[in-house]
Amino acid sequence: MAKKSSLTIKDHFRETHLFQKRILLTAIIAVLMLCLLIVRLIYLQIVNHDHYTTLSEENRLNILPLAPTRGLIYDRNGILLAQNFPTFTLNLIPEHVKDLDATLQELKNLIEISEEEITRFHQLRKKKRRFEGVPLRFRLNDVERAKVAVNQDRLPGVEVQAELTRDYPQGKLASHAIGYVGRINERELKRLNNDSRYSATKHIGKVGVERSYEDLLHGEVGFERVETNSQGRILSEVPEVLPIPGKDLYMTIDAEVQRVAEQAFGDNNGALVALDPNDGAILAFASMPTYDPNLFVNGLDSKTYRALSQSPERPLFNRAIQGRYPPGSTIKPIVGLAGLEEKLTTPHKSIYCSGYYTLKNDDHKYRDWKKEGHGKTDLTKAIVESCDVYFYDLSLALKIDRLQSFLGKFGLGKKTGIDIRGENKGLLPSREWKRKTHQLPWFPGETLITGIGQGFTLTTPLQLAYATASLGNHGKLYRPHIVYAVGESGVENMVLQKPKLNATVTLNEPANWQPVIDAMIDVVHGVSGTARGISQNLSYKIAGKTGTAQVFTIKQDEEYEEEKVAKRLRHHALFIGFAPAEKPRIAVAVIVENGGSGGAVAAPIVRKVMDAYLLKGQ
Repeated sequence: MAKKSSLTIKDHFRETHLFQKRILLTAIIAVLMLCLLIVRLIYLQIVNHDHYTTLSEENRLNILPLAPTRGLIYDRNGILLAQNFPTFTLNLIPEHVKDLDATLQELKNLIEISEEEITRFHQLRKKKRRFEGVPLRFRLNDVERAKVAVNQDRLPGVEVQAELTRDYPQGKLASHAIGYVGRINERELKRLNNDSRYSATKHIGKVGVERSYEDLLHGEVGFERVETNSQGRILSEVPEVLPIPGKDLYMTIDAEVQRVAEQAFGDNNGALVALDPNDGAILAFASMPTYDPNLFVNGLDSKTYRALSQSPERPLFNRAIQGRYPPGSTIKPIVGLAGLEEKLTTPHKSIYCSGYYTLKNDDHKYRDWKKEGHGKTDLTKAIVESCDVYFYDLSLALKIDRLQSFLGKFGLGKKTGIDIRGENKGLLPSREWKRKTHQLPWFPGETLITGIGQGFTLTTPLQLAYATASLGNHGKLYRPHIVYAVGESGVENMVLQKPKLNATVTLNEPANWQPVIDAMIDVVHGVSGTARGISQNLSYKIAGKTGTAQVFTIKQDEEYEEEKVAKRLRHHALFIGFAPAEKPRIAVAVIVENGGSGGAVAAPIVRKVMDAYLLKGQ
């Protein structure tokens, strides 16, 4: 019988040895991890204790900026032009809204909300935390607020927040001078990224005084300490430094004179600038058509913006400082003064005007506006009746170099330095300019038309008013300014801005001023003056000059017939003047686009403005 072999079912020794090895390995790993933990705790609690304590505090306590209240803007008589108006904004807190689309639809059923406002809401929502309010509608009226309030229980996450917003109580009045504020855009945000003053500000000045005096109007930012939880939600607030309101500005503009100026244009486009010849203070600053600056404060819909920006009337274009127009005959008094100074003429030296002028060896006729001519004409008659032929002849004698130099003394072809941005310097042509720009020499015929304010010459309405004021005060060129004082919010004391004299036109013969001024007086008060129509019942004397600027060139064998020309191609109408003529208190320049006659269209506007200013209270 064979011997049976033994079968080992379980090896206790081997299993015990394997288990002990695993226990040992686990213990070693546990000890190593414990050591690492102890080292980490030592690093955090001892080595970097101060650093992490600071981070912990900053996570709990934060410093948040407080936006300052923007300064107010007044006219010269204390009439409020820009204020901060309490208004109500409809906000949504996404975290508290269960169904955002349903809530938006419910709100649309209650109040008017455009698709563009909803699109803007979604864009802003992406930039904010879920527990932060996102604006949906600005400037809720009382009825809209009431509708939201009575349905508040059905609208979780919807709140109406009170805040101050910029408001222009006079509406469209002087909008090109005042300008407007708007919400800070991405380009401005990059520029202001390192400017702590704007850390809590949503709006910034865009154009006009609002832009040019932004630093004064804005104010100084304040700060508050807030306690937050781990998600960043504010639990409590403790003001640390209160914000300092912006400075209040007092403009030189007279709101009532401004209103008269804008209304006087009627349906015409154009610009008017009235200033005080004695210090350069702007009394009226009109660019027509105008616009309502309130539309821009919190953003306007694309349809409205396109209507404004693409309108052929260009309501957003500041014609007063950016529009460039041929000055026409309004510069003839300065050209006449140049002739007296250079001893090329005298007040009584005459030429004969037959209705046209020709250069030697040239059959081209440079026509006068009066087809039959003015006959025997001296300087006074040439200014009073605006004889082109007289100034063709005088300009040819002056030549372009002396003519350009003398006109430049009165500020033409350069910026006046007015205290709002965007001023255009116009164009005063010269030989050098033409050679550089057109690679051509200067021709004598160009000198002739420069002498009557046509050709290449372009001026802004502000420049014309500036030059007109200097004629009235015998050569003093005060820098135009539109703000005369700065004041602290709630404080009566104001800091006055000092007038600045840019330059003085000094004549070799000071007596030469008077013949030119006397001729300008006769333009309005003389029996043959081109602006005699505005002299009726005048209680003061106006020294003025009419002008007409061509929009297109008329061929030699053609005649200009206004009634047969489309309005957009009709001549511009101009008038400059100062009053009272013997001691001026106001100087005005106006251009009426496609207005035709300076005497019939432009001069009456100036008369209304001067009456409003000089006869106030009578």
